[in-house]
Amino acid sequence: MSWKSRGGGGGGGGEAAASKSAVSRKWTLLFCIGCFCAGMLFSDRRWSVPEIKEVSRTTRVDNETPKLVSGCDSTIKDVEHEPKDVYGEVSKTHHAMPTLDKKISNLEMELAAARAAQESILSGSPIAENLRIPETRNKRKYLMVVGINTAFSSRKRRDSVRATWMPQADKRKQLEEEKGIVVRFVIGHSATSGGILDRAIEAEEKRHGDIMRLDHVEGYLELSAKTKIFFATAVASWDADFYVKVDDDVHVNIGTLGATLARHRSKPRVYIGCMKSGPVIAQKGVRYHEPEYWKFGAEGNKYFRHATGQLYAISKDLANYISNNQHVLHKYANEDVSLGSWFIGLDVEQIDDRRLCCGTPPDCEWKAQAGNVCVASFDWSCSGICKSSERIKEVHKRCGEGENALWNAAF
Repeated sequence: MSWKSRGGGGGGGGEAAASKSAVSRKWTLLFCIGCFCAGMLFSDRRWSVPEIKEVSRTTRVDNETPKLVSGCDSTIKDVEHEPKDVYGEVSKTHHAMPTLDKKISNLEMELAAARAAQESILSGSPIAENLRIPETRNKRKYLMVVGINTAFSSRKRRDSVRATWMPQADKRKQLEEEKGIVVRFVIGHSATSGGILDRAIEAEEKRHGDIMRLDHVEGYLELSAKTKIFFATAVASWDADFYVKVDDDVHVNIGTLGATLARHRSKPRVYIGCMKSGPVIAQKGVRYHEPEYWKFGAEGNKYFRHATGQLYAISKDLANYISNNQHVLHKYANEDVSLGSWFIGLDVEQIDDRRLCCGTPPDCEWKAQAGNVCVASFDWSCSGICKSSERIKEVHKRCGEGENALWNAAF
């Protein structure tokens, strides 16, 4: 009995276990179905969001399409003209870039001058005139300052220039006031300061008022130093876009020169002239001998590209650069080579304009007749007009631009 009772009890436990197993399977099945449905619902919600956005976006575009077609909404014109406005702004920005670059360059030069002045103050040394920060706000703005390089022995040359292409007296003042062009002969002092040569120049200056004196001792081998001092003095005296150096045995058409330079006004660092690259002369006793020829490599090498010395022009920031750094700029025997060397390593645009180095008649005459008036004329064989004091009037007559060309020019 006891065995049966235990056996019956075991049978009842088997039925209960079977019942629990069936229930467990049902719940497991329901749980799986529930998870599947939840997963589907979650997946459907995740992927339905972009579709809803696309639908709403499409609907919005479709709703706006009639307005675009009808052209009744004023905002449509703005949408249509927007690309043109963008192109216009881009074009304005492109044109403004050179001017902005020039302003930045001028500020950099003024900053360099301010730093140099500060160093002088801190060291207790007096501030050099060329390091003083110029008060350009109150200064008259000029197009160009033309410095005519001359010597004590060149009185006849100066008079011949005054009689031809350089305006005199009231016309010279009118040239400065109306055209913004300053023209001066440039000369330093003799070895014996206050001697007969200096007194003669002072008398000439009192009579004509067209000579700029430099703090410099004159000498042919000192032309590089004179060039540095000229640019430093000129940029401190006149606020101009360009500074020009020309020899006193060269014929110049001032109006044509002004028009030529005015085309490059928006460029920040410009070096204009007839560019060349001549041989380095190592032989002593020969004209244009270069004592430091060895710096240019093997014998027979050529100089770097630079403007010929009869006439060249530089923009204001380059003149400022020379002024601020003149104490460390190296001087070679030839001043045109020296000037070119000072700009090596700088971001300078060299402009080679052959109208700045025309020959004397018939060369400049033919070009004038063809409508291509020369800026400057001289003889290459003489590095200037041969016997200029005698021949420059003929050159002026045959190759000059005419007085009206200068006064009618608009720079």
